[in-house]
Amino acid sequence: MRRLASTVLVLLTLLCVGCATPPGTKRDPRDPFERVNRGTYAFNDALDRAVLRPVAKGYRTVTPPVVRTGVSNFFSNLEQPTIIISELLQAKFQMALADTGRFVLNTVVGLGGILDPATAAGLPKNDEDLGQAFGRWGIRSGPYLVVPFFGPYTVRDAIGSVGEIYTNPVHYIDSDGVRYGLRALDVVETRESLLDADQALREAFDPYSFVRNAYLQRRDYLVTDGAIAPTLDEELQDPELEDPEPDADAK
Repeated sequence: MRRLASTVLVLLTLLCVGCATPPGTKRDPRDPFERVNRGTYAFNDALDRAVLRPVAKGYRTVTPPVVRTGVSNFFSNLEQPTIIISELLQAKFQMALADTGRFVLNTVVGLGGILDPATAAGLPKNDEDLGQAFGRWGIRSGPYLVVPFFGPYTVRDAIGSVGEIYTNPVHYIDSDGVRYGLRALDVVETRESLLDADQALREAFDPYSFVRNAYLQRRDYLVTDGAIAPTLDEELQDPELEDPEPDADAK
């Protein structure tokens, strides 16, 4: 979930950060603030281990799969206005029309998005956001940053997240309790969906670099609609892009 607070934290980080990597080590040019980012990554990881992961595991344990699927569908449907606007900004009019039909069908027939009749009707969900639209306009991604509580971003994506606050229908709910409750449930549902990836991350030699490279590659893939040159494996094997002495705290 992208929030205005994440953008504020990004800007504060840019203002406060000085040096980035220990002397004598090579750094990824996409990650000029690696030292600070690794510290933030360690903080976020500790918070995840202490709070988010246990809550997500409990949610998976006590919630039947059919209910979890409905919750996932519901929040996925709330992302549709952002997707449609992003497609319009990129002149992807046919995709925007299809996603509008998907949003209407799932909202009306699918009980507010809990069900997903649109996929069965041949209207699959597309993956677009405002950060991708900015990228298609030629705006560079900017430095990679790990934001406290929110995780990996680029400056371009963080700025795009400001607009996404206002394209999400949850923002317009008057009741603070309902609005924050939905946002909390969204976080828990998202973390639950990532539980199966935990083992692969734990087995990575340098989890910080693994997450960074995977995030940046995926963002490039989405912005260019799949026209991306290096694979993740090639990036991980490139000595110019690896920190030979990863911080112990990042593991």
